[in-house]
Amino acid sequence: MTGYDPNQLHQAAAAGIRAPSLHNSQPWLFRLHAGAIEVLLDPARTLRATDPDGWAAHIACGAAVLNARLALAAAGVPAETTLRPDRTEPGLMARLRPGPPRPATYAEESLYAAVPRRHSNRRPFWPTPVPADARAALAAAARAEGAWVELLVGMTALSGVVQIVDAADRVLRRDARYQAELSEWARTDDAPDGVPVRAAGPVAEPHDLLPQRGYGGRVRAPGRDYEPEPLVAVLGTAGDSPVDRLVAGQALQRLLLTATASGLATSMISQPIEVPATREKLRLALRTYGAPQMLVRIGYGQPGSPTPRRPVDDALAAPPRPEGEQS
Repeated sequence: MTGYDPNQLHQAAAAGIRAPSLHNSQPWLFRLHAGAIEVLLDPARTLRATDPDGWAAHIACGAAVLNARLALAAAGVPAETTLRPDRTEPGLMARLRPGPPRPATYAEESLYAAVPRRHSNRRPFWPTPVPADARAALAAAARAEGAWVELLVGMTALSGVVQIVDAADRVLRRDARYQAELSEWARTDDAPDGVPVRAAGPVAEPHDLLPQRGYGGRVRAPGRDYEPEPLVAVLGTAGDSPVDRLVAGQALQRLLLTATASGLATSMISQPIEVPATREKLRLALRTYGAPQMLVRIGYGQPGSPTPRRPVDDALAAPPRPEGEQS
């Protein structure tokens, strides 16, 4: 196959935009260039107060890359992917070139089918434990993309991490710029981005084990407290370079889609990653190497409300102009 075509670009982008992003900011663009599908960072949609060094934007773009890969594999035209292929263009996150055509595997079809169904469920989960085989599949999914995973089961494993998450959340609540940006992305209308009230978690209570972001959520129903011992996955990478973060985004999305395909609900906890001091405390508490990149709460629960997405065409970029061509 010589190159992808506009229809395949559209199919890859339609899946890519279903990736998660902090505050549902959707910081990605897709373009067709010389037969390759490229994923770019959209600088107009980055979070200046929340994500000053681009960590969350790279995670989101990595997740979008994984979705695009699955869409192309499901179409029988899998991609050979290069992350950060051109260091002279720092906004170019990944380049997907056609590999040898082949039928999609069962795993690829299953994960691709989960793409439109995956969403963050910020509501309380049921206390039903996640079985060991499902936990093993989640860890294997992230490791398949080059990340490491620590699964925290029970309060003995969770207690120290819960304190770190709470400390990070307190730091962020005292940051006026952070809180102003959070409010900017909380939606009460039908905007195509941000987090609408219907998709937010209920208003936090003092006895909650893990803090929730204040997107203007509803008061919880009586008896609908958060699960007392959630399963929490900590996902990380060997380093913390832009490429490591893109790897983490792909690994995160494979884990999330694996959970969705297994009937599990998920929500992400990134506060301790957003505060450098608590991120290092988390690494030390886990006694692991490398850089923690995301925490994920996993369990069984009632269906949540997905956040909206912009139309696919809004996320498509024109190919770059040839050198010397005038605008």
